[in-house]
Amino acid sequence: MSTRHDHRGSGEAIKEEETEAMRDRRPIALFMAFGTKGDVFPVAALAAAFSCDQKQYEVSFITHSAHQGLSADFAAKNVTFIPISSPPVLAAHQHEQISDSKPNSVDSYCEHNNFSLRKRMIEEEHRRECLAAAERIFGSDINKEGDFIAINFFALEGWHLAELFQVHCIVTAPYVVPYSAPSSFEYQFKKDLPLLYQYFQEAPVGTVGWKDVLHWMWPLFMETWGSWRNNILKLSSIPFTDPVTDLPLWHIRTESPLLLYGFSQKIVECPGYWPANVYSCGFWFLPMEWQFSCEKCRLAFSNNSSIPPALVELCQRHMSLLNFLNGPSNPPIFVGLSSIGSMGFLTNPKAFLAVLQRVIEATEYRFILFTSGYEPLDASIRYLADNAMPNTSHMLEETDSTFLFNNRLFCFSGSIPYRWLFPRCAVAIHHAGSGSTAAALHAGIPQVLCPYLLDQFYWAERLCWIGVAPDPLSRQHLCPDSLDDVNINAACDALRAAIDRATSAKIRLQASHIAKKISSEDGIEEALNILREKVVSR
Repeated sequence: MSTRHDHRGSGEAIKEEETEAMRDRRPIALFMAFGTKGDVFPVAALAAAFSCDQKQYEVSFITHSAHQGLSADFAAKNVTFIPISSPPVLAAHQHEQISDSKPNSVDSYCEHNNFSLRKRMIEEEHRRECLAAAERIFGSDINKEGDFIAINFFALEGWHLAELFQVHCIVTAPYVVPYSAPSSFEYQFKKDLPLLYQYFQEAPVGTVGWKDVLHWMWPLFMETWGSWRNNILKLSSIPFTDPVTDLPLWHIRTESPLLLYGFSQKIVECPGYWPANVYSCGFWFLPMEWQFSCEKCRLAFSNNSSIPPALVELCQRHMSLLNFLNGPSNPPIFVGLSSIGSMGFLTNPKAFLAVLQRVIEATEYRFILFTSGYEPLDASIRYLADNAMPNTSHMLEETDSTFLFNNRLFCFSGSIPYRWLFPRCAVAIHHAGSGSTAAALHAGIPQVLCPYLLDQFYWAERLCWIGVAPDPLSRQHLCPDSLDDVNINAACDALRAAIDRATSAKIRLQASHIAKKISSEDGIEEALNILREKVVSR
């Protein structure tokens, strides 16, 4: 019996084993998105679609644990959900209470310090968890071929982590940059970092240049990142500089990062001063089955995927919603503020409901109100329902819905896809979030907008400009802070006037026209096409 001997050197054998491991290795796509549902879920839809389209990839998604509801949907699409404990937002009232306090009071000083300390602690833990997650995903693997990190504008940690692990970073955003550089940014940058300013100004075509910095990258150079980069990541404190000399990396030119926008170019034109590597794909809509709070309704849609969504009926439990929508009079008006309540902006739910009541009493309109499960608003609805008809307040808890104001306001605390709902509505009144905006545009219905922060002001102005909405409401004209008659009457008058303008023939016709223009777009598929060309096939 002969024995075969391997005459290869141990080094050669190890090299072959490493080559085999590299051959078997799957590339990694890490998506990172932070913020509210409107900030995160469109990117989640893209991540899930990418996983289905590029099955050779290991796809992971890092976001807040508050979005844990995505985990089951991700599992079905072979996407690994990685929760981070930080909250999606710090409630707005915390900021406002501090800013409204007397500047020289001891209480104000202490409150400001406590808030700043808490915010800093959350930020440090958030970054620690992000780094730990990225280390688990990328490990010490030398081969990074095909790997990339995709971030939204609230996940800039991902840019620095991509530099640390030497993988490509791309940006995936459902809306235009929600912030702009301070007016003094360029002057200060040129003054403090003249050589780096020159580095960007002289950037060859296709590499990171000053256009990229001004469009979205400027926050990467703020002081808040410097210590984390230097002390924790062991990178230079300023991107694109040498960690020893602090001089620009003249001999290294990074490719201009790919930026995919999840909106239609027919709605938002891409101006010539934007970087060349920016693409608007069309709106990114979530799969219908992701958007139901009711499992039976979800199954009804999943089991009838070949039927147009508008023809699929809800479960028996929610037939009251469908019956209200199909009522004998004109279609109802939708009202929904999404996460505005949980962010602290809806300070007086009873005043908000009083405005709707006054409008209902003064007109023939019917309304359908989505509370987004905001408990103070739901509690106010239960209180009013019980006063109007004792022992009925339990309906909102048991069936997600109840009626107010002579059955002309239908209150719903669950969730239903807007793309199913809006075609059945006359007008959509909302906060100008990107998701609500996109769904109403596709449905071809007029909109009444009440923006609160960031990109919402942009969308409100843009929709007014293209003629599908009247001038935006101020927040006091939809959600006044107090219940006094003066405020309620003023809000009622403003809201009635806005609805009257929105239902004019001119705006209704324009909304229908815009819907036809964008009806053939598939934003997710277009984004996948660009990723295939620019990232996967590299």
